[in-house]
Amino acid sequence: MAHMLEERGLPTTALALVLPQVQKTRPPRAVMTPFMLGRPFGEPNDPKFQHRVLKQALQLLERTDGPVILERFPDDNPSWFDRPDWVPAVALPAPGRGGSTAEWEAAFRAELALVLPVWERFTARFGRTTVGLAGQPPEAWPAFTTSFLDGALPTVPLHDTPALALRFLADDLKALYGEAVQADGGPPSARQIDWWFWRQTIAGQLLIALRGVALESENNALKTVGGRFFVPVPFLPV
Repeated sequence: MAHMLEERGLPTTALALVLPQVQKTRPPRAVMTPFMLGRPFGEPNDPKFQHRVLKQALQLLERTDGPVILERFPDDNPSWFDRPDWVPAVALPAPGRGGSTAEWEAAFRAELALVLPVWERFTARFGRTTVGLAGQPPEAWPAFTTSFLDGALPTVPLHDTPALALRFLADDLKALYGEAVQADGGPPSARQIDWWFWRQTIAGQLLIALRGVALESENNALKTVGGRFFVPVPFLPV
């Protein structure tokens, strides 16, 4: 599409996060940024750094030495570096190992009750949230998610298939916890947030368990969604 626009006289520039992809598609102009997927300008709440990324991308519009210009952003995102003084904004007990469906639901419900007030503090502080894809309130999440452990395939009005309903709830769940843990103080690194969620919360352990259930499901859509979207590769069970 970018090449078609350029042929019609409209200059384009792109931000790329996956180097093999941009090398294959070869857009007319692109800046390769070494950041987390979904965050081509870097982490939230760092406008100074984001402006630098945007400026480098826009400067490519002045170049005519193509047909393909691929540059790399020179710096790592500052949020990749751990903050040694960081303490999660919500204190949670160590997660136990999963048991029956009823035990999973009770443990998740109890943990969520601790996280929700802190998440509300985050939304009050920053005036925004990325939570809202699931089509149901957080209070409904424990019963809905754990029902899949027993082989149920529930849906919600917003998403008419079980695969989509669980996929977007998983997205909301990760977003809510990721926002809550940043409710106070300066931002931690993305790595610190991920490690906290996947290693120190019931919610993270539940998503890992749900991935296993999805992969064994006869529902092909759920199998695909569970394998691709629930758990990042570094935190897959060995």
